[in-house]
Amino acid sequence: MDIALNIGLKYKEEKTVTMNDTAKVFGSGAAEVFATPMMIGLMEAAAMNAVKSHLPEGHSTVGISVNIRHMSATAVGKKVWAIAELIETDRKRLVFKVEAFDEDKKIGEGTHERFIIDEQKFMSSLK
Repeated sequence: MDIALNIGLKYKEEKTVTMNDTAKVFGSGAAEVFATPMMIGLMEAAAMNAVKSHLPEGHSTVGISVNIRHMSATAVGKKVWAIAELIETDRKRLVFKVEAFDEDKKIGEGTHERFIIDEQKFMSSLK
C-alpha cells in the first residue's frame, strides 16, 4: 500500500462545550470546565478528519500517541475548536501539530501521532 499524503493538510473540528464535556462529569477533575480528555478527543478528531478523505476505501487511522499541554480553562457554553496539521509522514505513521482554541484564547497545543490501518485486518486481529 502506497498512500501519498501531503505535508500541510489541515482540518478544523469544533463544538460548543456542554456540561457533559466538563472535567467534573468526565471524572478528570472537580471543576465544571472543558475537560482535558475532551480537548484531546477534539484534537484527535481533527487529525483523523484531516486525512480521512485521502485514504483508500477500507482504510482509516488510529491514534497511537499524544503529547499535549492544556494551557487554559474554558467555561461551559463557549465554542471550542481544534486544528490539526500534518507535519510528518513515515510510511503508515502520521504526525500532526495540534492546537485548540476557545472564543478568547489558545487553550492547548502539542503533537499527535496516528497510524494508517486496513480496517478489516485490524479488526480481525483483535478476535
